[in-house]
Amino acid sequence: MPSRYAQWMYDWEHRLTSVDNNRVVRPLEWGAEWSRDWPCRNGFRPGHNPEDPEKFFVDYNPRILAASDDFFSYSCPKDFRLERREVQVFSTREVPDPKLEDKVQGTFAEFLRFTSPVRTPYAENNLANARWFGVYGRRAIVLLPHWNADAIAYTSLCRVLNLLGVSVLRLSMPYHDIRMPAEIGRADYAVSANIGRTLDAARQGAVDIRCCLDWLEEQGYTQLGIVGTSLGSCYAFLAAAHDPRVRVAGFNHASTYFADVVWHGQSTRHIRQGIEQKIDLERLRQVWMAISPMAYFDQFSRWPKKSLIIYAKYDLTFLPEFSRQIVAEFARHELDHKVVALPCGHYTTGETPYKYIDGWQLASFLRTAF
Repeated sequence: MPSRYAQWMYDWEHRLTSVDNNRVVRPLEWGAEWSRDWPCRNGFRPGHNPEDPEKFFVDYNPRILAASDDFFSYSCPKDFRLERREVQVFSTREVPDPKLEDKVQGTFAEFLRFTSPVRTPYAENNLANARWFGVYGRRAIVLLPHWNADAIAYTSLCRVLNLLGVSVLRLSMPYHDIRMPAEIGRADYAVSANIGRTLDAARQGAVDIRCCLDWLEEQGYTQLGIVGTSLGSCYAFLAAAHDPRVRVAGFNHASTYFADVVWHGQSTRHIRQGIEQKIDLERLRQVWMAISPMAYFDQFSRWPKKSLIIYAKYDLTFLPEFSRQIVAEFARHELDHKVVALPCGHYTTGETPYKYIDGWQLASFLRTAF
């Protein structure tokens, strides 16, 4: 039986999860058409749509793992630009919080814009967006929020890092905030019952991170790092495993296999509900192996870097046993890392007092890790 504290924490997590009542259950779609422009296509010509998409993805993933540097390769954008515009919230809740809207009204900020090298059918999503928090110095990070984060989440952390002499590009992940297609109200296309689109979104997320590193280098930053939370942590790991410029990495919630989080996680129950009659966990793990951090430790180990792994002891979304498996892999590969276990859950990490503990751990790590 859980302790009284654990039960209190689980109840709190359930309440916070229930706030988002606009999740949509969708049936399994293979989405093989999303792979048309990918590298490593098993010999299929670009644009080919396989007759057996399940077998196609099962066969494709090992090929990606064997040539992952190709899969996450890209051409550096030529249209980097900073634009000043009014800050917007872009809430994904059915009823947005008017206090947040009032908080940002009339405020302006600088945003890095560029065309993502990964093209999708959605013009909004193809234009990458990263809010710029710049200070003088040589240290800079790319920061990735959590799944369905609004556009002002983590801005307080960015300002704290500025005080420590660290510049920050807060990247809007694919299908999030200003990049969200008009047809959806949540960032559902980033993680969904569509196998190919979810793979493509993760690839795009990792590539966009690397483009941000390109821009930071152009601005003269020489000490580069990355911080990601939840889904952002997954994208951050994929990028760090394939880019030698990342020397400092913070993973705020970490897990093993993409499929396991979707299958067991509290916040993805609606996805499992739509697909579990058509696919089991083992098969799902195979078709999403190419976007699973657990598959890339050999690549991640190629270049020296300092890492911070934060997980929550009462997490119902990234289950603690998965996070501990990630920690064990860091130890097995003898990587330079620090581990912090927070006395809260996934959603409660963003609540008082735990958000301050979490932020302090991240800031303290980044202050010294460079």
